[in-house]
Amino acid sequence: MFLFEAFQLGGWGMYPILLLCIITVYLTIERSTFLAKCKIDTDRLMSLIKSQIVSGNIRGAITTCQATPVPLTKIIAAGLNKAGSSEHDIQQAMDEEALRELPKVEKRTGYLAMLGNLATLAGLLGTITGLIKSFASVAGVDPSMKATMLSKGISEAMNCTAFGLGTGILGLAAFAVLNGKTQHILDGVNQGTVEALNLVVAGRSNTGAQQ
Repeated sequence: MFLFEAFQLGGWGMYPILLLCIITVYLTIERSTFLAKCKIDTDRLMSLIKSQIVSGNIRGAITTCQATPVPLTKIIAAGLNKAGSSEHDIQQAMDEEALRELPKVEKRTGYLAMLGNLATLAGLLGTITGLIKSFASVAGVDPSMKATMLSKGISEAMNCTAFGLGTGILGLAAFAVLNGKTQHILDGVNQGTVEALNLVVAGRSNTGAQQ
């Protein structure tokens, strides 16, 4: 009830901030859900893949990757499908798959920081217009009404400030958390792909030496 009354007292400036708040919440939920699906235990995955590659079971390693379709496993599977080719071809296959998968991980997270800044600026704009309105309204009116009109305008300004700052804090906090999770996933992808490439190349070299 208090929030509804504060929203009404905030005037027109509350509506653009509300829109920014809705978009921020939507992106936070959407990105959190997507990143949760991309999360995988890199060390455990690489341990399974390593044992299969070392034993020469490339098909088994590919099946392991396909059982958990996340960006890391898709990139590794692309390289494993080229296991009989040169190191350049394996690396190229991984790079091509990475160009498809990694943008999905980073997609739209940066917008949260922008939305947080926009909400803060929208709150400031509402503050300025509220103060202009309050001071303009008291000019030439009955002295007994000046205090009431002035307090109403200042209330509008302060409500816009509070709502804008709240939305801005939400957006920037969500960006910081999700950006950290995104970077963790990207680090895992870099680690996993390099290890997989080295394993495939080493396994092929050992096979060639034995022949």
